[in-house]
Amino acid sequence: MAKGKADLKKITKQDEDYSRWYLDIVERAKLAEESGVRGCMIIRPEGFAIWEKMQQILDQMFKDTGHANAYFPLFIPVSYFSKEAKHVSGFAKECAVVTHHRLTTKKSGEITVDPDAELGEPLVVRPTSETIIWSAYRKWIQSYRDLPILLNQWVNVCRWELRTRPFLRTTEFLWQEGHTAHATADEAEAESRQMLEVYKTFVEEYLAIPVLAGRKTENEKFPGAEHTYTIETMTQDKRAIQVATSHNLGTTFSKAFDVTYLSAEGTQEYPFATSWGITTRLIGTLVMVHSDNQGFVCPPRIAPLQVIGVPIYRKDAEKEEVLARFQELQENFKILNIFSFKVDTRENLNPGFKFNDWELKGIPLRLEIGPRDLKQGKAVLVRRDTGEKVIVEQSDLVSKIPTLLHEIQSSLFQKAQEFQAQNTYSVSSYEEFKVSIEKNLGFYLAYFDGSPEDEEVIQEETKATGRCIPLTEESETGKCFYTGRETRNKVIFARAY
Repeated sequence: MAKGKADLKKITKQDEDYSRWYLDIVERAKLAEESGVRGCMIIRPEGFAIWEKMQQILDQMFKDTGHANAYFPLFIPVSYFSKEAKHVSGFAKECAVVTHHRLTTKKSGEITVDPDAELGEPLVVRPTSETIIWSAYRKWIQSYRDLPILLNQWVNVCRWELRTRPFLRTTEFLWQEGHTAHATADEAEAESRQMLEVYKTFVEEYLAIPVLAGRKTENEKFPGAEHTYTIETMTQDKRAIQVATSHNLGTTFSKAFDVTYLSAEGTQEYPFATSWGITTRLIGTLVMVHSDNQGFVCPPRIAPLQVIGVPIYRKDAEKEEVLARFQELQENFKILNIFSFKVDTRENLNPGFKFNDWELKGIPLRLEIGPRDLKQGKAVLVRRDTGEKVIVEQSDLVSKIPTLLHEIQSSLFQKAQEFQAQNTYSVSSYEEFKVSIEKNLGFYLAYFDGSPEDEEVIQEETKATGRCIPLTEESETGKCFYTGRETRNKVIFARAY
């Protein structure tokens, strides 16, 4: 390959085709790619490193709130789902089912399913784990002394999707799912709200994504839940995306699986349940909230690589001197362990190509040093979010780099927060809403006390769903924008992913 001539296909611009722009970034930033299985993606090292960092941070947050990790099987007997009708109805159309346990070879050499190897009971490939976990809790919970149980697992799940998009909606995806059991309804409610707050803190402080926390409407809540809590954010095409959910399941699953415990008073009681989770959808959300027409933009606090060093030289003598300085800096930075740093030493690629390549991959900060900089004791730092170049003394790099990373993190959050606020509207009538959402996508806040059937009509007519009942809204009364009845509920409606 000729020097500096590597192919960099241009990314489709957001305002030309937002969907294509998203797919271009996922592909070009090497976050993920299609596999040989429809709806399943290969998460490449660049994308998986982000997921690993999310895991590390969240896992510690879970442990800090008293939770421990466990593992439950991928395959769940169909009979387990039969015990909770509402729950299974929410996933029935998305379940992958294993019916045979062996392949055989025909005389023609073709590999096929062995008809004589049918399972005695079909197994569902895990779409979520409430049923198999509560079948285990039935053995674990006998007394109030066995409660609470605070467990989490990091696993993959399968939900058969008709329309797929990498990270946002795939047949197989990675997630964590917490499953807890409590002696009282108040404890379960406190747990579900606590975990929503954990998610909110993580997403806002590490991903720099502003969210709205709220309770799902009856039509949108998790199958079998008493309440579903959610955090929602707005993508740059002004649609909503569900970031995380936390469910208060009440006694739905303890009753379905006949799980009881002996209380301190000597009575048999049903324990109360919660479940909560986030998925690899978070990576797609990062792309849709922060990225631009140059490529991926990754907030520093979640970026596996925060600073990339690009040596600049033309002659071999300059090369040796510049690389020696970068090696020295790398050793110093490693000892201090304040930020992650790597030097791009790839041959046969000019600095301009490398600049574009690292911009595409979303590295928050670029450090450039050339022969002239060495003589002057200077260095150039380039921000990925704004493209701003900052010239600093090399002796100040250790203090300046963390400052800039903090500024980038704060700037990304503020920019997304302002965008969300600018595209959030209040409406008082359904007619006003229908006209407005056709002209301007965004979040629409309205009084609403309609039924699940009303929500279905609204979705059919406007393609918008009730995203959540915000937890921060004051409980004043107003007229429902759809029915005209008095209500205290305000609901965010939006078109969503």
